[in-house]
Amino acid sequence: MRTKRKVFAYITRGDEENRELLVFEYKGEPEVGLQVPGGTIEDGELLIDALYREVKEETGLPRDVLDFVGKIHKYTYYPEHQDKAYERNIFQFEYTGEPVEQFEHVIKSHGRDNGMTLLFRWESLNDLPRLAAEQDKAIELL
Repeated sequence: MRTKRKVFAYITRGDEENRELLVFEYKGEPEVGLQVPGGTIEDGELLIDALYREVKEETGLPRDVLDFVGKIHKYTYYPEHQDKAYERNIFQFEYTGEPVEQFEHVIKSHGRDNGMTLLFRWESLNDLPRLAAEQDKAIELL
Protein backbone atom coordinates (compact mmCIF):
# COMPACT_ATOMS: atom_id res chain seq x y z
CA MET A 1 0.00 0.00 0.00
CA ARG A 2 1.38 3.40 -0.90
CA THR A 3 1.02 6.45 1.32
CA LYS A 4 0.63 10.04 0.15
CA ARG A 5 1.49 12.87 2.50
CA LYS A 6 -1.07 15.68 2.87
CA VAL A 7 -1.48 18.98 4.70
CA PHE A 8 -4.77 20.55 5.79
CA ALA A 9 -5.45 24.02 7.21
CA TYR A 10 -8.12 24.74 9.77
CA ILE A 11 -8.45 28.51 9.32
CA THR A 12 -10.51 29.92 12.17
CA ARG A 13 -11.80 33.27 13.35
CA GLY A 14 -13.68 34.55 16.40
CA ASP A 15 -13.53 33.90 20.12
CA GLU A 16 -14.07 30.46 21.70
CA GLU A 17 -17.87 30.75 21.97
CA ASN A 18 -18.27 32.03 18.41
CA ARG A 19 -15.36 30.39 16.59
CA GLU A 20 -15.87 29.76 12.88
CA LEU A 21 -14.02 27.60 10.35
CA LEU A 22 -13.29 28.56 6.75
CA VAL A 23 -14.70 25.87 4.44
CA PHE A 24 -15.32 25.55 0.71
CA GLU A 25 -17.23 23.70 -1.97
CA TYR A 26 -16.29 23.30 -5.62
CA LYS A 27 -18.48 25.61 -7.73
CA GLY A 28 -21.02 23.50 -9.61
CA GLU A 29 -19.99 20.32 -7.77
CA PRO A 30 -21.67 20.36 -4.33
CA GLU A 31 -21.69 16.54 -4.33
CA VAL A 32 -17.91 16.60 -3.74
CA GLY A 33 -18.67 17.92 -0.27
CA LEU A 34 -17.58 20.60 2.13
CA GLN A 35 -13.81 20.80 2.64
CA VAL A 36 -10.94 22.75 4.19
CA PRO A 37 -7.87 23.97 2.27
CA GLY A 38 -5.17 21.38 1.81
CA GLY A 39 -3.36 19.13 -0.57
CA THR A 40 -0.42 16.90 -1.38
CA ILE A 41 3.11 17.50 -0.18
CA GLU A 42 5.41 17.37 -3.20
CA ASP A 43 8.56 15.23 -3.24
CA GLY A 44 11.32 16.99 -1.34
CA GLU A 45 8.99 19.74 -0.10
CA LEU A 46 9.03 20.75 3.55
CA LEU A 47 5.77 20.29 5.43
CA ILE A 48 5.45 23.99 6.29
CA ASP A 49 6.20 25.04 2.71
CA ALA A 50 3.50 22.69 1.41
CA LEU A 51 1.04 24.10 3.94
CA TYR A 52 1.58 27.72 2.93
CA ARG A 53 1.61 26.82 -0.80
CA GLU A 54 -1.69 24.92 -0.56
CA VAL A 55 -3.39 27.64 1.47
CA LYS A 56 -2.31 30.30 -1.04
CA GLU A 57 -3.30 28.17 -4.08
CA GLU A 58 -6.71 27.24 -2.73
CA THR A 59 -7.77 30.41 -0.88
CA GLY A 60 -5.74 33.23 -2.40
CA LEU A 61 -5.27 34.59 1.13
CA PRO A 62 -1.90 36.25 1.78
CA ARG A 63 0.24 35.15 4.73
CA ASP A 64 -0.17 38.49 6.48
CA VAL A 65 -3.86 37.76 7.29
CA LEU A 66 -3.08 34.32 8.74
CA ASP A 67 -1.55 33.90 12.19
CA PHE A 68 0.06 30.47 12.45
CA VAL A 69 -1.23 28.72 15.60
CA GLY A 70 0.47 25.35 15.13
CA LYS A 71 0.13 21.72 14.18
CA ILE A 72 -2.85 20.18 15.90
CA HIS A 73 -2.97 16.59 14.63
CA LYS A 74 -1.41 13.91 12.46
CA TYR A 75 -3.08 10.65 11.49
CA THR A 76 -3.40 8.19 8.61
CA TYR A 77 -6.61 8.14 6.58
CA TYR A 78 -7.59 4.95 4.72
CA PRO A 79 -10.27 5.61 2.08
CA GLU A 80 -12.80 2.82 1.61
CA HIS A 81 -12.29 0.49 -1.36
CA GLN A 82 -8.86 1.92 -2.23
CA ASP A 83 -5.41 0.43 -1.80
CA LYS A 84 -3.77 3.61 -0.54
CA ALA A 85 -3.37 5.64 2.60
CA TYR A 86 -2.96 9.34 3.31
CA GLU A 87 -0.77 10.76 6.05
CA ARG A 88 -2.71 13.85 7.10
CA ASN A 89 -1.00 16.73 8.87
CA ILE A 90 -3.51 19.25 10.20
CA PHE A 91 -2.56 22.80 11.16
CA GLN A 92 -4.45 25.79 12.50
CA PHE A 93 -4.31 29.43 11.43
CA GLU A 94 -6.24 32.32 12.93
CA TYR A 95 -7.67 34.66 10.28
CA THR A 96 -6.89 38.33 11.04
CA GLY A 97 -7.99 39.98 7.79
CA GLU A 98 -10.97 42.15 6.97
CA PRO A 99 -14.36 40.60 7.78
CA VAL A 100 -15.62 38.79 4.68
CA GLU A 101 -18.51 36.33 4.94
CA GLN A 102 -17.95 34.49 1.67
CA PHE A 103 -15.76 34.67 -1.43
CA GLU A 104 -14.79 32.82 -4.59
CA HIS A 105 -11.27 31.88 -5.61
CA VAL A 106 -9.97 30.33 -8.84
CA ILE A 107 -7.13 27.89 -8.22
CA LYS A 108 -3.85 28.60 -9.97
CA SER A 109 -1.61 25.55 -9.67
CA HIS A 110 0.20 22.87 -11.63
CA GLY A 111 -2.26 20.25 -10.34
CA ARG A 112 -5.43 18.80 -11.79
CA ASP A 113 -7.51 21.38 -9.88
CA ASN A 114 -5.97 24.30 -11.84
CA GLY A 115 -8.71 26.68 -13.01
CA MET A 116 -11.40 25.30 -10.69
CA THR A 117 -13.48 27.80 -8.72
CA LEU A 118 -13.90 27.32 -4.97
CA LEU A 119 -16.75 28.90 -3.00
CA PHE A 120 -15.62 29.82 0.52
CA ARG A 121 -17.71 30.61 3.57
CA TRP A 122 -17.43 30.56 7.35
CA GLU A 123 -19.24 27.88 9.37
CA SER A 124 -19.73 27.92 13.14
CA LEU A 125 -17.81 25.21 14.98
CA ASN A 126 -20.87 24.84 17.23
CA ASP A 127 -22.93 23.34 14.40
CA LEU A 128 -20.39 22.50 11.72
CA PRO A 129 -21.78 20.37 8.89
CA ARG A 130 -19.92 17.12 8.21
CA LEU A 131 -16.80 17.64 6.08
CA ALA A 132 -15.89 15.42 3.14
CA ALA A 133 -13.55 12.45 3.58
CA GLU A 134 -13.21 12.85 7.35
CA GLN A 135 -11.53 16.27 7.08
CA ASP A 136 -13.32 17.17 10.33
CA LYS A 137 -11.56 14.42 12.31
CA ALA A 138 -9.51 16.88 14.39
CA ILE A 139 -12.12 19.64 14.84
CA GLU A 140 -12.52 18.82 18.53
CA LEU A 141 -8.84 19.72 19.03
CA LEU A 142 -9.45 23.39 18.14
